[in-house]
Amino acid sequence: MVHLGNDWDGILADEWSKPYYQNLRQILKQEYATQRVYPPMHDIFNALKYTSFADTKVVIIGQDPYHGAGQAHGLCFSVKAGVMPPPSLKNMFKELQTDVGKPTPLTGELTDWARQGVLLLNTVLTVREGQPTSHKDIGWERFTDRVIAELDRKDTPVVFLLWGAHAQRKAQIIQNPIHYKLATVHPSPLSASRGFFGCCHFSKVNAILEKNGMTPIQW
Repeated sequence: MVHLGNDWDGILADEWSKPYYQNLRQILKQEYATQRVYPPMHDIFNALKYTSFADTKVVIIGQDPYHGAGQAHGLCFSVKAGVMPPPSLKNMFKELQTDVGKPTPLTGELTDWARQGVLLLNTVLTVREGQPTSHKDIGWERFTDRVIAELDRKDTPVVFLLWGAHAQRKAQIIQNPIHYKLATVHPSPLSASRGFFGCCHFSKVNAILEKNGMTPIQW
């Protein structure tokens, strides 16, 4: 039984006993026992721990955790203070500066965003060291589908940022017309110049929040 410490516990209470999750749990026990897997086990669900269902007003959907030592800590795109920001995060900061004029942050840790209601959710929540997408198709996608489906039922607007193909596959789950979907390419150096730079998603999010009488994010 996973304990998240907020309203997600009640919302997801039935998920932990489902056969697919029990199978996923057994796979993870074996993986953590025999491989280097990130993030650390106690950080897997940090996105849901930091940002309650009730507080969620923006969702950034990532792919899977960073696969280098000391990087992933359960929030998509984020690294802990003192860790060099990876290229995708650097590109996010470049766009942030261009879009809203914010200087490059001193740290790549995005917990402050999470505490303001930005759910930083990867589609897959674990990964082997040095092997991106190595935990794809072991069950995480079904779990994160459930999280997004629950958010789709919210009766207050949520802005979903869908960066790249993995995130955009989740778009079909979001059917409630009160929500917003902003899509562009992934901030990776391989694609950022094809539409991420100049997308102005950070300012667009705040414009949407303000239009709906909600507090904008202090990016």
